[in-house]
Amino acid sequence: MLKVRQLSAKSRAAVAVSALALALGLGVGVSSAQAPAVVVGERAMPAPIVEVVPAARAGYSWVPGHWVWRRGAWFWVKGHFVAGVVEPMPAPVVEVVPVRPSPRHVWVKGHHAWIDGRWVWQPGVWARI
Repeated sequence: MLKVRQLSAKSRAAVAVSALALALGLGVGVSSAQAPAVVVGERAMPAPIVEVVPAARAGYSWVPGHWVWRRGAWFWVKGHFVAGVVEPMPAPVVEVVPVRPSPRHVWVKGHHAWIDGRWVWQPGVWARI
């Protein structure tokens, strides 16, 4: 006769975490409602800088300040007025992170940048450090 032993809550949690890690490692899809996986070697975008928005100007719209990746570092683009209407910054694009080329590379997450009067998606990239 085979005896089945009940797992403790702690053991069940450890099994669940191990299964999730295995699923992520094998590339099995995980619901988008779950927290995004942490990428080893990520060069995280800094927290936004709080800016005081000046009084509105007739015929102009405010482009909020935002981080962009330039020349190997995050760079803050200050908020500023532009003539015309500014659409809100779109939601980030969900990216599939390719395999890390080497331990000397860091992942720079994709982001939107204000270029030529519109929001442009800058795809994520492995940057060599």
